[in-house]
Amino acid sequence: MARSQSWQELSPRQRAGIGMLGVIQVALLVAALRDLRQRSDEQINGSRRLWQAAVFVNYIGPLLYFWKGRRRSQA
Repeated sequence: MARSQSWQELSPRQRAGIGMLGVIQVALLVAALRDLRQRSDEQINGSRRLWQAAVFVNYIGPLLYFWKGRRRSQA
């Protein structure tokens, strides 16, 4: 089993990649929470509280919300 590396042992490219993944994760979270706040209950599939909790699950929660949690508008 390989030993995990400390932050100092990572290359600058690896550090940048980890930083970018963190930025993407936070951006997805903020976008999902903002969208949830702006939508009415009729525009959300399921419970608002459930989706508010689910979006805090790394990457998966916000992506699931945008895929399944929002009702499509009838234009």
